[in-house]
Amino acid sequence: MVRAAMDAIVNVALPIFALIGCGYFAGRVGVLREDSTAALNAFVWWFALPALFFLSLARVPFDDMFNLPFIIVYGGAFAFTYFLSMALAAIATNGRLAELSLHGIAAGFGNVGYMGIPLCITAFGPEGALPATIAAVFGSTVMMALSVILVEIDLQAGSGIWKSLWKVTRAILRNPLLIAAALGMAVAGFGLTLPVPLVNFLDLIGQAAAPCALFAIGLFLVGQSVTRGAGEVGLAVLVKMVLQPAVTWLLALVFLEPGSLWFNAAILLAALPTAANAFVLARQYDLFMARASGIILISTVMSVFTLSGLIVLLNIG
Repeated sequence: MVRAAMDAIVNVALPIFALIGCGYFAGRVGVLREDSTAALNAFVWWFALPALFFLSLARVPFDDMFNLPFIIVYGGAFAFTYFLSMALAAIATNGRLAELSLHGIAAGFGNVGYMGIPLCITAFGPEGALPATIAAVFGSTVMMALSVILVEIDLQAGSGIWKSLWKVTRAILRNPLLIAAALGMAVAGFGLTLPVPLVNFLDLIGQAAAPCALFAIGLFLVGQSVTRGAGEVGLAVLVKMVLQPAVTWLLALVFLEPGSLWFNAAILLAALPTAANAFVLARQYDLFMARASGIILISTVMSVFTLSGLIVLLNIG
């Protein structure tokens, strides 16, 4: 089982590199221009990710979303590293709130959807899908929502308290990811059954989110300096790949049974590399893009080794 899980890491990580490489190649040889990144990101932001968020939440029984000990462990470590990385970035760069928020999401949002779910199923069997799904729900709703709110607060500042508050509220209410998440939770809460054609449509378009986002990252990297923001990138990668799983482990020792499925899954999910969603959010606001793409790329490379070592350390399987 350990070998199968380690093989799964490589098998999932290599396509990520390949997709980023395809985007880079397309931009390098002139098949697509730089403005194509904006078009791809718009598709992911307004169509693919909302479909993915909605369907992921609608498919999960409402009661299964609230495993409180697991949420305290995974969500607590996520929130801790999010705010800590914001604080460290503020000290190091004196950046604006919007950029600090994007730094936090890049240092905390693991690639649960594309890497975490198949990895947990490989490592723990079919029952491994549930903790990975809960982690995806938490990241996609709570932490993404928080990041959007903080970015909007920064961008809408300077118009007076009430006018700024109205602008922030309006921006949040019009955010496609938050709308999709709310609708998905409503469907799950009321136990509604979606028509098969609708499910197939949402599934088809949702599956395009990760490939398009990764391709857009590669396209964006053409002409970018690889050393730009190296300090911030290194800081975020260190927090994501080392500190977050360490904090998760400490919390798991308190709230979860050592060696159990939920204990091991929490730590494994916390050690995932940064999700492409961090770049999608950065590109949407035209902030932090180069650093977000660097964090995703470097953390994914590191994960091949760190996740393999973690699986052996946890003696999974």
